[in-house]
Amino acid sequence: MSQQKNPQAADNAETGAYDPAASSLADTVQDEVMAELLSIRSSIDNFDATLVYLLAERFKATQRVGHLKAVHALPPSDPGREKAQIERLRRLAQEAHLDPEFAEKFMNFIISEVIRHHNNISATHAESGN
Repeated sequence: MSQQKNPQAADNAETGAYDPAASSLADTVQDEVMAELLSIRSSIDNFDATLVYLLAERFKATQRVGHLKAVHALPPSDPGREKAQIERLRRLAQEAHLDPEFAEKFMNFIISEVIRHHNNISATHAESGN
């Protein structure tokens, strides 16, 4: 059981860059097991990056909603919309074989962040007198 070597590992440690081969398991598992683990983790890393970029795009859209609400003095929260979205995402999660409870918790977190952003946008809009 030898440790998988990544020639960029030393550079990554020095620069703070992400090391996709970082693992505390490298000395404890067979090489072929470690190689498969790293391969699967590479896919997970790609999914994580996609999620981050998708969330960034989603929040850009919700920022636009926040500005529209601020201009027209609409409340930051829309409980009817939020309830419908949570119900919709629970159904989608079930269809996708994802735990609906997890989907609801995740959506509630996103909604709370959106409302926080909308409150900040409304406050800034009110301060500027627009």
